Amino acid sequence: MNTYMPKSGEIDRKWYVVDANGMVLGRLASQVANILRGKNKPIYTPNVDTGDYVIIVNADKVVLTGKKLDQKVYYHHSGYAGGLKETKYRKLIAEKPEFAVRRAVVGMLPKGPLGRKMAKKLKVYAGENYVEVAQKPEKLELI
Repeated sequence: MNTYMPKSGEIDRKWYVVDANGMVLGRLASQVANILRGKNKPIYTPNVDTGDYVIIVNADKVVLTGKKLDQKVYYHHSGYAGGLKETKYRKLIAEKPEFAVRRAVVGMLPKGPLGRKMAKKLKVYAGENYVEVAQKPEKLELI
């Protein structure tokens, strides 16, 4: 018996639209990361990008539970001494909701070249409209 190994040209990729209105950020991110990795397919292979494209709309209406809006902090560094900046998630979601959702999803993907390739298949929009209409994405209901 031979084990089936999917080739990059044989993979059939679909497009999905996920409405983030009222969804919890972490639950949304983990389920979208599984779709981007291809873990929902029977041909899943850890070292091959078998995932689908995902479009997330209404990223500005995502929810964080508990006191995370005020206690969870996003850090970034300028590269200079004393250059550590911090932003509370309440301000981050108000100003850049696409970035907050994208960061949550990409943080759950593998690190390295394969993870970066998977992250390119994620499109995040703050509002209801998106530009990938020509791909005819299917609406995906997440739990």
